[in-house]
Amino acid sequence: MDLLTRAESLLEAYRRAGLMLATAESCTGGLVAATLTEIAGSSDVVERGFVTYSNAAKSELLGVPADLIERVGAVSAEVAEAMAKGALDRSAADVAVSVTGVAGPGGATAEKPVGLVYLGSCRRGRKALHERHIFPGDRHAVRQASLLAALALLADQLS
Repeated sequence: MDLLTRAESLLEAYRRAGLMLATAESCTGGLVAATLTEIAGSSDVVERGFVTYSNAAKSELLGVPADLIERVGAVSAEVAEAMAKGALDRSAADVAVSVTGVAGPGGATAEKPVGLVYLGSCRRGRKALHERHIFPGDRHAVRQASLLAALALLADQLS
């Protein structure tokens, strides 16, 4: 199934469930929201998207505590969950997905290599979830894999 067909199927499933979604993106820079909104009629499902590339933006726009980012780093399970929760708190959406990671080629450390990506998701009234991935390839490949993982995580929130 190609990317736009997958996005269209996801939007239709959300539409049938009567749910709205929001995105909170760092390393994907809005790719998740852009893919979803490529589909005509997506405005009845996609409530909003946040592109929070800097740490300051994560704090200012999503309410991620600056001390949390300082303590565990922006690329962490805790921050991914906080980003998803923040997107819900600052929107009318029912479900949020977040992405934070090291797309490369720079920015890596021994503990956080290129390709390390954390995704978070949260549905109102439920516990926030996160996933940890290490995606292979260059910057484009890491961002594309992150996009696919985010769409899959949004699909998982329907069950």
